[in-house]
Parts: sequence; C-alpha cells; structure tokens
Amino acid sequence: MHVLFYDENYKYAGEDDIEINIEEGEKLPPNSTTTPIPSGLYVPKYDPEKDEWIESATKEYIESVTPPDPEPNPTELLKKQNALLSLQIAKLQADVSALKGGGAS
Repeated sequence: MHVLFYDENYKYAGEDDIEINIEEGEKLPPNSTTTPIPSGLYVPKYDPEKDEWIESATKEYIESVTPPDPEPNPTELLKKQNALLSLQIAKLQADVSALKGGGAS
C-alpha cells in the first residue's frame, strides 16, 4: 500500500510502499495517510479532519519558485505585427476607394 507521511505540523514528510493487512485490523503508521497529494501543490499540508492535502506555501514563496513566463518569440511577434499592418493597409485602401467613389467602406 502506498502511504504518505506528514510531520507534527502536518507538512508532507515523504512516502513509502508498505505492507498492511487492513482486513486483519492492521492500521496505518502514525502521521500517515493513503490520500494522494493533488498536483500543483508547492508545500503540501495534510488536513486530517477533511482527509485532504492543502497548500501551505505563501504567495511570496510560490512566486519565488515559479519560473518567469518565457520571452516571446521574435519571429512570432513580427508575424503578428505584419498581419496587423496588412489589415490596416487593406482598410485604408478600402477607405481611399470609397472616398474616390469606387465603393463603400
């Protein structure tokens, strides 16, 4: 059985596969649970009343260990700018045609 351990402050303290026969009345070791930790927690803390793991890291800690967003790809930026400029030129050309009496804008 896969067991997750927590310390006296209920913070995650490791895990292990152990043999327990629940049918024969064997119990989990102290400060342990079989409840899995959800992904995305930075400093998991076990809440025994709710039988769930919660986030105990501060916002500042999470920000300090979260990598910054990647820099935009210069080629992609140029493609987007080119598309916007092409659209603006097409609109201007339509406006000029409308002003000359060659169509509506």
